[in-house]
Amino acid sequence: MSPPSPREIVRSRLVGRVRAVFNDLENGQEPVPPSDEALFERDSPIRLVHADVVAMMVGGVRSLLLQMLHPQALQGVLDHSDFRRDMHGRLRRTARFIAVTTFGHRDDAETAIARVNRIHERVKGTLDDGTPYSARSPRTLAWVHVAEATSFLEAYLRYVRPAMPVKEQDEYYRQIAVIARKLGADPVPETKKEAEQLLRQMRCELRDTPAAREVARLVLVQKAPGTPPAAQQILGAVAVDLLPDHARQMLGLRRPGITALPARIATLAAGKTLRWAFRQN
Repeated sequence: MSPPSPREIVRSRLVGRVRAVFNDLENGQEPVPPSDEALFERDSPIRLVHADVVAMMVGGVRSLLLQMLHPQALQGVLDHSDFRRDMHGRLRRTARFIAVTTFGHRDDAETAIARVNRIHERVKGTLDDGTPYSARSPRTLAWVHVAEATSFLEAYLRYVRPAMPVKEQDEYYRQIAVIARKLGADPVPETKKEAEQLLRQMRCELRDTPAAREVARLVLVQKAPGTPPAAQQILGAVAVDLLPDHARQMLGLRRPGITALPARIATLAAGKTLRWAFRQN
């Protein structure tokens, strides 16, 4: 057998570095193998969107920033997680859940969903004003879901497939709605128009608190082990650039403006490189 070419060595190293970010390889956690018996068919919109590493990273940061504007979602994170000390661990677990429910065998997906539902049963308490909160609240879950779904899709449209037909975008929402309903979210949008309407309807429930701004700062500043500082800055810049204007203002963030252009170019280049490495081109 002939030795691998320099091109193949580079490709293999890139794939290895990405998998190390999203999987706890040191403790034996392997990447989720794609299954033909998953909840969703191969090459369906949800699997195409969630397969793009760079778009999902951008969308994931944007989603977290949006989610923290909801008082109940924010308090649940602050009271029941070690987010401040182990943000990367929490993000890794979230990424794992998305991978299992999107690409894994349907039995593994159902098991993962049931595990999250059990965890959510224990996440409850009161806000500073005495209002009770629960991670099982359908309305709070609806906010978390629509923040994630719109963020993942918007990042995919910006950095992978701007001309994705609206019909396929609607199908993406219908597919990801399956997971949201299993988690207890309500209402759950099934089209892009419905998602945009829900975002507008829930805007009055958001709050620009000091805690939300603190978490936003942590999300944008803390980096995953082994991630170059420049990569973290680029990721944060393009995620903030994708936020709605009102969300940026509530979090005390400035729109990157002209400085976003180099970050966008770098993100597009990184996306193309990783799609080549994972042989998605």
